[in-house]
Amino acid sequence: MNMLRPTLLVAALAVAAALPAHAQHAGHAPAAPASPPKAAPTDPAQEQPHRDHHAHGGSPEAPSEQAAHSGMNHSQMDHSQMDHSQMDHSQMDHSQMGHAGMPAPADLPPDAPPREPIPPVTDADRAAAFPEVRSHAAHDSAVHSFWLLDRLERSSAEGGGVAWEGLGWIGGDIDRAWVRTEGERNEGELESASVELLYGHAVDAWWDVVAGIRHDFGEGPSRTYAAIGVQGLAPYKFEVEATAYIGRSGDTAVTLEAEYDTLLTNRLILQWQAEANLHGRDDRARGIGSGLSSIEAGARLRYEITRRFAPYVGIEWERAFGDTADFRRAAGEHTRDTRVVAGIRLWF
Repeated sequence: MNMLRPTLLVAALAVAAALPAHAQHAGHAPAAPASPPKAAPTDPAQEQPHRDHHAHGGSPEAPSEQAAHSGMNHSQMDHSQMDHSQMDHSQMDHSQMGHAGMPAPADLPPDAPPREPIPPVTDADRAAAFPEVRSHAAHDSAVHSFWLLDRLERSSAEGGGVAWEGLGWIGGDIDRAWVRTEGERNEGELESASVELLYGHAVDAWWDVVAGIRHDFGEGPSRTYAAIGVQGLAPYKFEVEATAYIGRSGDTAVTLEAEYDTLLTNRLILQWQAEANLHGRDDRARGIGSGLSSIEAGARLRYEITRRFAPYVGIEWERAFGDTADFRRAAGEHTRDTRVVAGIRLWF
């Protein structure tokens, strides 16, 4: 008994000394590593101690650590330096994400007012949208001009005849002042010539009504007529002129003229021309009879070196009828004539 008591006393002292040390060891948690450890190769022999450790009630994260993470403010962390392009999202199943519950914007009915009301139009807005058009921007107020010498030619007639025909206008798209002239010289003398001053008004996209005066001069007394007629582009691109004249003493006349251009190439053009003259009564002083007095027809082949200048050659035929033919026979002139012509055509 005496020997057992000292032995029990020594054992009690040893147990009392061991209990504080064990309690101090249990209060220490393992320090968190500075960086996540690399994954070690999976080995059943290595995993067994960990399973045994968890079996003793250990956990990967102590409750104190969970509380520390829950109190962290992640909104202040700077993730701008993270390279998201290297992240692999190919295995993510977006079809399982719950987007179906998100509300879609509702369509407005057709008669609903706009969400942002349109402001009313002001005078400043109208002035900016419709500025004042000045003269340099309005084509209808511009004044243009055009001058064409359609024929300036020499013929093979006796005496080396020279003939001309030209026209010109100045004005706008609707109203224009026109000048038309034609004539012939033979053996150095003026046989016949005429000048017309006309006012033209467009009644259609292709037709003008003209009115003015005509003055004839040359062999015999001069004559002056009032003129009225139409001119323009007929279907199939025939250029047509039809003018009626009335003189002071009641003399009347009508002139009909038509031209047509055949484009053989872009620059080689064959022009056909025909003209008929009719008179109301005889004018013996000028060798003109009543009725159909004369017809002229011709063809001229021109080559446009430029659009403004073109030399040509051609042939022209003329015949007198009725009393006009009689007057020519009495004067020793031919009632029919065919001649070769050569000349130039220019405009500016």
